[in-house]
Amino acid sequence: MEGLLTRCRALSALATCSRQLSEYVPHRFHPCGPGKGQRLVLSRMFQPQNLREDQVLSLDGKSDSLTCKSQRLMLQVGLVLPASPGCYHLLPYTVRAMEKLVQVIDQEMQAIGGQKVNMPTLGPAELWRASSRWDLMGKELLRLRDRHGKEYCLGPTHEEVITALVASQKKLSYKQLPFLLYQVTRKFRDEPRPRFGLLRGREFYMKDMYTFDSSPETAQQTYCLVCDAYCRLFDRLGLRFIKAQADVGSIGGNMSHEFQLPVDIGEDRLAICPSCNFSANMEILDLSQTNCPACQGPLTETKGIEVGHTFYLGTKYSSIFNAQFTNAHGKPSLAEMGCYGLGVTRILAAAIEVLSTEDCVRWPSLLAPYQVCLIPPKKGSKEAETSELSGHLYDHITEAVPHLHGEVVLDDRTHLSIGNRLKDANKLGYPFVIIVGKRALEDPAHFEVWCQNTGEVVFLTKEGVLELLRTQVQVV
Repeated sequence: MEGLLTRCRALSALATCSRQLSEYVPHRFHPCGPGKGQRLVLSRMFQPQNLREDQVLSLDGKSDSLTCKSQRLMLQVGLVLPASPGCYHLLPYTVRAMEKLVQVIDQEMQAIGGQKVNMPTLGPAELWRASSRWDLMGKELLRLRDRHGKEYCLGPTHEEVITALVASQKKLSYKQLPFLLYQVTRKFRDEPRPRFGLLRGREFYMKDMYTFDSSPETAQQTYCLVCDAYCRLFDRLGLRFIKAQADVGSIGGNMSHEFQLPVDIGEDRLAICPSCNFSANMEILDLSQTNCPACQGPLTETKGIEVGHTFYLGTKYSSIFNAQFTNAHGKPSLAEMGCYGLGVTRILAAAIEVLSTEDCVRWPSLLAPYQVCLIPPKKGSKEAETSELSGHLYDHITEAVPHLHGEVVLDDRTHLSIGNRLKDANKLGYPFVIIVGKRALEDPAHFEVWCQNTGEVVFLTKEGVLELLRTQVQVV
């Protein structure tokens, strides 16, 4: 009998627990992407909010080593945090921006026939020795041995690996070419002096594409196709760039171009001709050369940050690894190759470098982590009675402008003044900041809208806000 009573008590407790669970209403917050009826609130974001300019230090504890604007700003507003020299934690806002950039890159690469792959980070030493780059790249390679004594490197680039992959396919036909294979992945380089934050690190994200063509002529066409896609990419991001002739370096090949963002802290020196649009990295020119080799006009010099690099490789790697296809005459032929890199994390940092003010981050509009920040009134203020309007406006925006679902943040830290929250919003660079302030008491209510990228401030009704966001905000 006692055992039966014990089981009954247990069943009763379980029933009570089930009722409590069925009545549980989850919090209206979802940090990874809200569902219907849920709101993104800033107080729950994993985003350091206590970093200020006088507290920002680099990994070695010296503020004077923060030598560029993007590095200082990204640390100050909590976009990145140092992990070890040349390596950074990328925090949620930065990851969102990077994922958007990868989406834009995917769109442009796939529009020209790119196919996405994912190759191992560990590159066997024998592949690198076959190309002679195991010794040529020297200390730049991060090397390791496994428990069996087999040597590897952490891939800084993947020419050897991709060519060996294609070479393993023994029955390729010219009818299948060209192949445009690309990946977006982590890369590793043992930089002797990591600096400038994400602009020159030891671990970084890169998009690298490798192309395989049936002839030099079609390989040249593919080269132009990818370069044009890079131009469209930077145009979409609103970034002014220079396409400059460059040295092939340790990658090798017959032709190379760099895509550079002109900025004073850039480590590359570029020569530009205003008359004929000739541009080149100074390292490939005679130092005494002052006139353009194309039109003989005077050259001007500027500095730039390299954010992309393209190479026409010819058969340099395909001949080493015997990457062949069967040509139209039924004979084996070596594939003509090209390789094309984009520094994903470097583009993010370089864009912040060239677009931001000294105090506030500014993003390419497409890459802003969140498009809209909504600031309700301070708790206890005269305007506090309009607090409910903030939630209603949030819901109206996400319902009436579907492409902004997951793109609106509610700054619910109402213990802070509107001014302090606006200052934080300015620093983080939301393209649009909407304040529910004094004029929300009017009939009809008006909301203060800050258009961060233009500096314009307007007062709009709810309908005006919806129309502005519907027509002005673009998302990937």
